[in-house]
Amino acid sequence: MHILITGGAGCLGSNLIERYIGQGHEVLALDNFATGKREVLPQVPGLTVVEGSIVDNGVVCDAFDRFEPDYVIHSAAAYKDPMDWREDAATNVEGTINVLQAAQRHNVKRFVNLQTALCYGRPNQVPIPVDHPVQPFTSYGISKTAGELYAMMSDLPVTSLRLANITGPRLAIGPIPTFYKRLKAGQSCFCSDTVRDFMDMEDFFSVMDLVLEEGSPTGVFNISTGEGRSIKDVFDVVSDYLGITLDQPVPIVPPGDDDVPAVVLDPSKTEAVLGWKAGIGFEETIRRMLSWYDAHGVTDVYSHLSAPST
Repeated sequence: MHILITGGAGCLGSNLIERYIGQGHEVLALDNFATGKREVLPQVPGLTVVEGSIVDNGVVCDAFDRFEPDYVIHSAAAYKDPMDWREDAATNVEGTINVLQAAQRHNVKRFVNLQTALCYGRPNQVPIPVDHPVQPFTSYGISKTAGELYAMMSDLPVTSLRLANITGPRLAIGPIPTFYKRLKAGQSCFCSDTVRDFMDMEDFFSVMDLVLEEGSPTGVFNISTGEGRSIKDVFDVVSDYLGITLDQPVPIVPPGDDDVPAVVLDPSKTEAVLGWKAGIGFEETIRRMLSWYDAHGVTDVYSHLSAPST
């Protein structure tokens, strides 16, 4: 297969590239390296790396024309500054349109859109069914949802995956790398009083294999274990893994104005339609991530949330 992956230097994109190159596919990675690292895309047979932004339609069109992909995995997104609305809109909306229109011109066999669970905003029920109204309220959520809506109105065969918190090599966002890095450095931590769902990269791989199969269903799917765990649960696994006991209980603080108390996706439609089910449990998922940090360390840690007020 010829697979074009936007955001190829990100956590999900780079892991998929390693998998597909290992399987003998040809891959083109497009990334502007705003958050992804150049070193995660080494010069290896079968991989073409194009540096540039999906906001630049010329770059996008040239990449498609040169590579002529059969499949597109759209993983690129702007999220690192929650107040940079223009960058979020440019990348997540205009950039997505550029990629979609190039994919249309090349009649790709499948367009896989990777979407945030924040499209549901503050949900009316938890776990969140896939037919729950989309009601995002943050710049990241709003712009990503607009991009998804453009994808679904295209005439492409689109599969949009609304993702749980996927953990795996090079994860640089969220509580797991934050707690690991701060506890290792002897720094203080706090836990937001929130609940999330966490899923291992291997389970993400298994669903990606299914959606790239010829004739697989299109549409929107929740990708999750369906199990919600508190951020304090994450902290407890990390501190236990590191063998750290605090003198005082870790502070638990209310969610910020741009945060959501509980985001847990209901994967029942995905399980029924795709015949897929996550298989790796919560604690094993976290510990596998921590073991990777032991070997490779944590560099930058990003967040789509505003910093808490002091």
